[in-house]
Amino acid sequence: MLNETYRAMLNNKSVIRETFMYGRQRAAQIGSENVFDYSLGNPSVPCPPEFTEAMQTLLAQEEPVSLHGYCPSQGDPGFRTAVAAHLTETFGLPYAQKHIFPTTGAAGAIAHAIRAVTQPGDEVLTFAPYFPEYGPYVAGTGAMLRVVPPQAPTFQPNLDAFAQMLTEKVTCVLINTPNNPTGVVYSADTLTRMAAILTEKSAQYGHNIFLVSDEPYRDIVFDGKTVPYPAAFYPHTLTCFSYSKSLSLPGERLGYVAVRPGCEGEDILVDMMSQISRFTGHNCPPSIIQRAVSRCQKVTSDLSVYQTNMELLYEKLTALGFEVERPGGTFYIFPKALEEDANAFCQKAREFDLLLVPSDSFGVKGYVRLAYCIDTEKVKRSLPAFEKLADAYRK
Repeated sequence: MLNETYRAMLNNKSVIRETFMYGRQRAAQIGSENVFDYSLGNPSVPCPPEFTEAMQTLLAQEEPVSLHGYCPSQGDPGFRTAVAAHLTETFGLPYAQKHIFPTTGAAGAIAHAIRAVTQPGDEVLTFAPYFPEYGPYVAGTGAMLRVVPPQAPTFQPNLDAFAQMLTEKVTCVLINTPNNPTGVVYSADTLTRMAAILTEKSAQYGHNIFLVSDEPYRDIVFDGKTVPYPAAFYPHTLTCFSYSKSLSLPGERLGYVAVRPGCEGEDILVDMMSQISRFTGHNCPPSIIQRAVSRCQKVTSDLSVYQTNMELLYEKLTALGFEVERPGGTFYIFPKALEEDANAFCQKAREFDLLLVPSDSFGVKGYVRLAYCIDTEKVKRSLPAFEKLADAYRK
């Protein structure tokens, strides 16, 4: 008998993927150069040469049986040590190998982190707008996702509503900064107040409320600024990271959970996650990718193109009268649609071969997401299409 839960999911396919596939079909008709596809957050810059060199060196010099063999269930020790040293140097917290658990990207990190700190029936809070896959990630643990309403137009977390929704049933709070879909970076003031609320409520309820911080865009930040590190504000934080964006390695599926030193369970959480892996079929990311990335902790791809693209779009959108918060990072921008129905607006945009993603699946109505991880020349060529779209609403 087929599993009815997963059968039902067939009727709830990703609007992002649907838009991307439409773009492929449209490109076959009119040429990809004429389709301005802002749907999919797939990095558009190559990985750094240091990663390629590390892979080549490992393949040329390492003994194959050892190189391609199983690594410990907690992950490759060299990778874990390198990550811990990098986090300590960058953020000033005394991470050690025991705090790092390698995963298949940030998705695997979130799935492990939430399973480690929730029981079936617990509640997990997140803030709208949020990455829509959080729903299935949390549901798969047996916990329930509840969404704090958005605070437009800045889209900093709505902490007044958060404090009211933070009941005794909540054991975990899931945040994402820099944020997908808005590009907003949570401020130090926001994180300070959030930590104070978590500390107060944890004391009130007699159990620590964990913070799971989803940070795959941490290295894509604009104007020479740095992203406030949530774990520096609250001790019971599990940081989820991915190299998909910073090193442009989405297909290699490597990330990690970093258990903040001083966190409840810091000495056993990684071992618990290795047990979670056993019974979810996750096991470890590929050994060779862990070993190569361990040599690339201090480098990133050339991420400057994303700020260039952001500036082009932000300037054009604001000039055309769109209401939009200037992104502080990521490769997303989140303007308000020119009509209340974001889905209808995105259908209208397709008339000009602009492929945008409506905001409904992100937990907000009336906005659209643009993933501007595309060639800068294509961004420039898309600007007249935005002019035509805006003109269509002025008639």
